[in-house]
Amino acid sequence: MTTAVAPKTQVPDVASQITFAMRSMGVAPIPRNYELFYEAYIGSNPALTRDLAALGNQATQEELDELGAQHFSHGAGRVFDDAHTRIAAELESVLRVLRQEQTSLESYNRLLGETYNRITSKNTSSADLIQNALHLLTEATGNTMAHGERTVENVVQRSNEMDQVRKELDEYKRIANTDSLTRLSNRRAFDDRLAAVFNNPAMRPITALVLADIDNFKKINDTYGHPVGDKILATVASVIRANVRRDVFVARTGGEEFALIIEGNTADEVMAVAERIRRTLEATPFKNSRTRVNYGPVTVSVGICMASSAEDAGELYHKSDVALYGAKNAGRNCSVLFEDGMQKDFTKSWLIYKA
Repeated sequence: MTTAVAPKTQVPDVASQITFAMRSMGVAPIPRNYELFYEAYIGSNPALTRDLAALGNQATQEELDELGAQHFSHGAGRVFDDAHTRIAAELESVLRVLRQEQTSLESYNRLLGETYNRITSKNTSSADLIQNALHLLTEATGNTMAHGERTVENVVQRSNEMDQVRKELDEYKRIANTDSLTRLSNRRAFDDRLAAVFNNPAMRPITALVLADIDNFKKINDTYGHPVGDKILATVASVIRANVRRDVFVARTGGEEFALIIEGNTADEVMAVAERIRRTLEATPFKNSRTRVNYGPVTVSVGICMASSAEDAGELYHKSDVALYGAKNAGRNCSVLFEDGMQKDFTKSWLIYKA
């Protein structure tokens, strides 16, 4: 008797799709261009997505760079280039100091050798021998120690300066991995964190990916405008963050979608967390304190998949998305755990690939 094995779900390769889009538009495959298309693809910056699509299929490098300068205030390339230059300069200074120290020690070693030769010579009187030897050794030792102290101070100073560069890069990384609107992690940080889930096989049975999507968010934006939509996004982010442990990874992965990576919990426990978030949001008032306009109720649909149900990060995201679609299809404002046999009968359409 044989057991039927379901074919493995084909998960879209984000990198390949972005590369294909760049190639279709005749865009050079360089890092800063890839960053533009990546941010537009994931939808975390709708204005960038619209502006990039508006360039059409004949975008020049100058237009792309102008778009990057407009939307990416962090200046990734410049930050890393400056840091590389500064670190290289500091390392060269340290090497120069160490080479000088080596020269000083070599001179001291030669002096010790000369002193030894004088001590062992039979042509020098004992008094002169001791006096000259003591004078030479005292002066040489003093000079060498002073030089060594200066070397230590110089190396410490250079080390402190390189440590400052490291701190600046750490801060840049934090900013680059943070969604400016919600202050949660962004899609870039999420991709890195999701890939790390599969580094520890023992944790997979108690690790889950939770996707939460605000229901009818387009209607909210169309009715009340994007400024109101942004405030709602920020409030939803705060509610999610307040209802999970501090060690739970929470990100805004694009538009009105949020993602949580929860470790150390069973499927039932993760479902309880998702339901707590959902019920809290459902009960949260969304009103304008000045005009008293009620924007609510604001609800979310939630899709959950345990890491043990997937072979890799792409499949885990896909199955969580399938569960999220199941929640939407079930009437919204509910949580659904992925189970074998669930299917999703549509694929996302990305604005930058539209003619």
